[in-house]
Amino acid sequence: MKEIKIYDSKQTVAEEFSVFFKELAASHKTFNVALSGGSTPKIVFDYLAENFEETIDWSRINFYWGDERCVLPTDEESNYKMTVTHLLSKVAVPEANIFRVQGENDPISEAVRYGAVLAKNLPNVDGVPKFDLVILGMGDDGHTASIFPHEIELWDATENCEVAIHPDSGQKRITLTGKVINNAAVVAFLVTGGSKAEKVKEILKEVENYRDYPATLVQPTTGDLVWFLDADAAKEIN
Repeated sequence: MKEIKIYDSKQTVAEEFSVFFKELAASHKTFNVALSGGSTPKIVFDYLAENFEETIDWSRINFYWGDERCVLPTDEESNYKMTVTHLLSKVAVPEANIFRVQGENDPISEAVRYGAVLAKNLPNVDGVPKFDLVILGMGDDGHTASIFPHEIELWDATENCEVAIHPDSGQKRITLTGKVINNAAVVAFLVTGGSKAEKVKEILKEVENYRDYPATLVQPTTGDLVWFLDADAAKEIN
């Protein structure tokens, strides 16, 4: 089932998604989530830490990442570092519940290692690791996780994780592949800002070049897909 939720501002998206996250986590004994980087998750993490530190049982949540840049965990570009700064350092999450991508390691070896971590720790459905929630962003180019249009074939890779290359910087990244993303019980897009409006329209209305964008391929096979949009990102579909 696909659901589209539109809110007046990026801040409201963060607040409403935080409530959604709290309720979803509370419905699971153990809650396995794949996190996203980016500006909107940063606001979400701040809001969760400030408002749900006491009301979410953080000890029952296992944190993974949907993608990570191949940098040190202390690097300003690290999704892990951003999450620690804005959320994990502020709530009572056991260290054993945090499964970071080791971006400082050899990328090919790390993609294999992290894929094995998922296979070992997550429930297995149809031979594929199953997350309770995968949080995704979307770039201005229609990329999601770290699968970019020029490497859209990575979506259909047979492995759980792959090495992706940013089209402009050439930076290597580790990313979940499509089979893991689409095996999740719930996938939530957090998309804000007017620069995303054109791609949001193409993907949600299935017009123009929508087939060229990895974000189009997010279609959970047995789960729910929820788009959290602010008014700017949704302005072309209203």
